[in-house]
Amino acid sequence: MEMFLPIVMFIIGIIVIIKGGDIFVDSAMWIAEITGIPKIIIGATIVSLATTLPEFFIASMATIMGSPEIAVGNAIGAIICNTGLVLAISMIAMPVEVEKKKFMPRAFMMVVSMVLLLLFSTDGNINRIEGVVLLGLFVYYIRKNIKGAKKSLQIPDETAMTIDEISVRRRVKKREFAKHIVVFIIGAILIGCGARLLVVNAQIIARYYGVTEGVISLTIMALGTSLPELTTVLTSIYKKESGVAVGNVIGANILNITMTIAASSILARGGLVLNSRNIH
Repeated sequence: MEMFLPIVMFIIGIIVIIKGGDIFVDSAMWIAEITGIPKIIIGATIVSLATTLPEFFIASMATIMGSPEIAVGNAIGAIICNTGLVLAISMIAMPVEVEKKKFMPRAFMMVVSMVLLLLFSTDGNINRIEGVVLLGLFVYYIRKNIKGAKKSLQIPDETAMTIDEISVRRRVKKREFAKHIVVFIIGAILIGCGARLLVVNAQIIARYYGVTEGVISLTIMALGTSLPELTTVLTSIYKKESGVAVGNVIGANILNITMTIAASSILARGGLVLNSRNIH
């Protein structure tokens, strides 16, 4: 019974993160659309980042709280869950023929980011310079996505808007805009609070059962934060769009390294100290 409350709080943390991420992304997309940002750019940036937010917030929070094992374990565990569970379910339920021109560059980027992670981790520490290199790869990936998305449009997004759409945008009430700003902030706060709940209670559970924080984050926590990707895949299968699932998993794997681990290594004093069991 001693561990009942920490376990419950751990589960609540996962639920809060997922719900917060959902609210955050919905509001961000509404605000972006109303302010005139092309939908294709929203899709290539906000949507691709959405399912990686839980891992990012957990890793950042864990690093700040002095638990690098949780930061690394959660990111690596999420990659394993995404590939071995989420992608596997997609391929078994609905095998898909991927478009080589779109698939290969992203697959190559995923391999490059994984190789860099392995190289940087050989000395047991990912320093800030290495973190900046990974972050640079993240910026390159997002820019590449935006450029590719723009090229795929048959009509430039600026000219695609009708006069009616412009006038509707201008008539949006300030109160509604303010409401979405508030919801956006609430979503971000929920993700942050959920991340803190997860990290704090993972530390308590790990100490009680005599296992490392890395093991908890690599397994239970990683599975919990991979639920958004799993939900996306199941929805894609239901809608017979398994190609979306493949792209989502590859993108999430890239971002877990180039954004999540990169940010943690930059935030950590003296770099991100690694436990080799989390990486190799």
